[in-house]
Amino acid sequence: MVKFPRKQTAMVLAAALAGSCLASCSSDPQIEVPEGYSLVWHDEFDGDALNEEDWNRDFRRSGWVNNELQTYLMDPEYSYVEDGDLVIQPVRRVDENGRVSYASARLNTMGNQTFQYGRIEARIRVPQGQGFLPAFWMMPQNETQYGSWPRCGEIDIMEVLGNDTDTAYGTIHYGNPHRENQGVYDLTQGDFASDYHVYAIDWEPGQISWYIDGNLYYQTSDWYTAMDGQDPRPYPAPFDQPFYIILNVAVGGTWPGDPADDTPFDERAQMRVDYVRVFQRDSYDENVERPEPTLNMRQADQNGNYILNPDLTQEENFSDNEAWRYINNAGGAGAASVEDGFIAVTTSDSGSEDYSIQLVQAGLPMHENAHYVLSFDAYADEPRTMGVDVSAPDYNYTRYMEDEEVELGTEVQHYEFEFDMNGADDDNGRLEFNIGGTDSSATVYISNVTLMWG
Repeated sequence: MVKFPRKQTAMVLAAALAGSCLASCSSDPQIEVPEGYSLVWHDEFDGDALNEEDWNRDFRRSGWVNNELQTYLMDPEYSYVEDGDLVIQPVRRVDENGRVSYASARLNTMGNQTFQYGRIEARIRVPQGQGFLPAFWMMPQNETQYGSWPRCGEIDIMEVLGNDTDTAYGTIHYGNPHRENQGVYDLTQGDFASDYHVYAIDWEPGQISWYIDGNLYYQTSDWYTAMDGQDPRPYPAPFDQPFYIILNVAVGGTWPGDPADDTPFDERAQMRVDYVRVFQRDSYDENVERPEPTLNMRQADQNGNYILNPDLTQEENFSDNEAWRYINNAGGAGAASVEDGFIAVTTSDSGSEDYSIQLVQAGLPMHENAHYVLSFDAYADEPRTMGVDVSAPDYNYTRYMEDEEVELGTEVQHYEFEFDMNGADDDNGRLEFNIGGTDSSATVYISNVTLMWG
């Protein structure tokens, strides 16, 4: 295994917070400490074994969460230190009866190293392959302080889908009902599986910021939590309590989908962690207030339509969030392009879920108690089905318009659906055309999409 060089800096190590740092914090002068911070804990994985005074190995059976397939095992076969890296190694196993199962590892610092605020970062190379979901994230030491998940809060510093390794996600989960705020970072060159990258958050009272390789790509201050039937707890709850660090590689599940026949379980499946470091300021001002929620309820066009670029008269690249976006999930593979005034969505692998192949438009203003009419023209190269819905990404993809199955023929047809918006105002409704998870790989063509008040 080629070891990519660690960044070397001659900067002198800043003084650690009293009583917060292991002795090793003062023994490595080549760790770059951000200005205004002190190094309070780190693991460089430079020994020959995992430091079990800091790290716990979890045991969790398959299906524990998110329909994941792996069993998390404590055996060092699945998590070990090698060549200056922590290695998490997923494994595919076949028993004497031909039954397939998967094993992996999930490590955490619960009860050993917990942190409230700070810059938390790790240098990681992620696995590549359909069905892998590596993660670097945090959960509260006391998950009952504000109630069970998601009330307790969750901070996802890094998630990367194994089949889409040029995109990384940073997310918080919180609230009652469940909400999430998410940032997305797309590499313009290379991918997260072919080299090491530094993933970090800067967590302060009232603000969490996400960085990749020092580049700020997302920041949020808007969150809350509440127990059932009670008023929200004082801000910045739930992100005002000690959290611990988690590193794991999931196999399969709702988001990444199942492994494919050609998913590798060799060195390409490894999550390799060069280091984990935590820096903190000398003090933090917790006298903060939740910002007043502001919604960008943009206006409809002159025809009353909320859909951007409905007739494809403007150029589309399908990889940004400006108007239309094409997305692969859960084993799906394909592409989107514009042909003769229609968006053509091709499929080379339909994946395991209807959302494995998606054409979406987000940022749609959804007004409380409004009645909407969605319409579009569509056809396919051969008869097939397609799903359509309007969802709430910030509210765990709750449906504003329930999933509808559309029967497509080879001639253009007009489709129309009506629904009532029963939630609170939301400036980020998302129209979804779900084209995956079927036996058909016929190309789908969509145009003249409108979303209007009824």
